[in-house]
Amino acid sequence: MGNKTIAEMDRADPRRRPLKMLWKKVRGPLAESRAVKSAVAGTIAMLLRAVRATNRLVPGSEDPATVILPQQPLIVALWHGQHLLAPAYLPDELDVVALFSRSRDAELNALVAEKLGFGIVRGSGGREGHVAEKGGARALIQMKRLLDQGRNVAMIADVPHGTPRQAGLGIVTLARISGRPILPAAIATSRRKVLEKSWDRTAINLPFGRAAIAFGDPIAVLDGDDEAMEKMRRDVTAGLNATTARAYRLLGDAR
Repeated sequence: MGNKTIAEMDRADPRRRPLKMLWKKVRGPLAESRAVKSAVAGTIAMLLRAVRATNRLVPGSEDPATVILPQQPLIVALWHGQHLLAPAYLPDELDVVALFSRSRDAELNALVAEKLGFGIVRGSGGREGHVAEKGGARALIQMKRLLDQGRNVAMIADVPHGTPRQAGLGIVTLARISGRPILPAAIATSRRKVLEKSWDRTAINLPFGRAAIAFGDPIAVLDGDDEAMEKMRRDVTAGLNATTARAYRLLGDAR
């Protein structure tokens, strides 16, 4: 009996079928319900605050306000899979707007970040060397305007479901059109669950451990041809990888 499939159990016990059919009918509307999404996002935001509250910052960690305020507005760069805790560490004095993909997968992340104080822009950071898909061009123009207004922008540097830990051209294009530098940033915790099968090896940060925050040197804008843009993209990749590695080293975890 312990080896029976759900289908076999349904056939063996017809009483199970109405419940299964009811769940199939309601799970779609639940997933699309704004109220349900808001409640889930609120719960996740609360959990992220708890993770921050229970993870002591290790010596050598940097204060986001101290680093960003003297140089703002900046484009703060993070990697996919290493970014989940970042909104929880947003100081009240920093005004940050974050770019999230227009995909359904990113909608919950955007709601969580919004509840933690980020402004939200939905768009695309560019796929496979291009910057246009899914409202990406409009999003970049909107973010340039926000930078022109003196607001900071947070952006995931690698492209969703592309090559992880490889910066796309979207963040480089934003730097070029805005004239603002890119600041590599990383947050890591000693206790975490890494989703090994996810494309970006997402790190789920856990409570009751230690945390580290690291920033790299700002990467200056290179206004020029495609070769200059490619160099800047490689610089962002190298700078963000080095910053992420330093955050883990602060925890005594070599990566």
